[in-house]
Amino acid sequence: MANQEHLDAHYTRMDKIFRLSLGDKGAYSCARFDGDFTMTTEEAQLKKHQFIKENCNIKKGSKVLDIGCGWGAFVDYLTNEGVDAYGVVLAKGQADACIKNGLKVTHMDSKDITPETFGKFDAVTAMGSPEHLCSVEEYKAGQQDEIYKKYFKQIASLLPVGGRFYCQSMVFGPNMVNFEDIKFDQTDLSKKTFTNEEYMDIICRVFPGSWLPYGKEGLINPATDEHFKLISVDSGRFDYIETIHRWTAAFTKFNFRKYLLFASFIPDYISDPTFREWMRRFKIQANLHVFDRHVFDHYRIVFEKVKD
Repeated sequence: MANQEHLDAHYTRMDKIFRLSLGDKGAYSCARFDGDFTMTTEEAQLKKHQFIKENCNIKKGSKVLDIGCGWGAFVDYLTNEGVDAYGVVLAKGQADACIKNGLKVTHMDSKDITPETFGKFDAVTAMGSPEHLCSVEEYKAGQQDEIYKKYFKQIASLLPVGGRFYCQSMVFGPNMVNFEDIKFDQTDLSKKTFTNEEYMDIICRVFPGSWLPYGKEGLINPATDEHFKLISVDSGRFDYIETIHRWTAAFTKFNFRKYLLFASFIPDYISDPTFREWMRRFKIQANLHVFDRHVFDHYRIVFEKVKD
């Protein structure tokens, strides 16, 4: 599983840039345009939150846990709706921002959550965090299926029968490359064009502790084998492509404080090769290209617990 160091290297490093671009409690998971790209990003994020609330039967007074809550956008939305909303997140920068903004968020590893940690919940959500459950090394060792079965068993333990779980995650798509063809840590980042195999290497450098499920079946089958039934599933691939374009525009849009922050990075850029690589990866936008090429897909799934 992606650890504290892996997540901090990405999310904590970009904390100030994110908050100056998308707000202190901005949403950093795929918005829900449903093909209507005339919507603003904020409208599409709100539509996603409303969809989850309705389809997970969340009402005023419900108790809800958001695993991997990011900067707290959904926890904040639920709190304003009169919901008893909790969040957990492993990246320290995200947790600190949430706590500073008065949200009920705990800095912890989600795999350590048990029914004794916060009690049980009426609904549980996870937007993006399932992508970090299995590492490359664990996949190579043949452990991926067991990791996801254990994950859904954990989620089920936090819910009553009839409770719902909303899962939103990247998965490998139909054009995913053969694992054996990826030459890890060998791609020249100074190039202008890349193969699918090279994009996968770059993605794995961004999150070295993460290896995705293969298709929506990699999420649905472990869940429905024992604890859940499937309520709904749909692909958010095109919505994610649009969301990434919107984020890129927001990150690069001029803001005096943000550009002063960019300027402060210059000494690190000159002296630190790992920081230069991080900046180069950001410019390459491998995450956008793997969706464009359908190497990645993205699914939004609602489950209902049917038995303990």
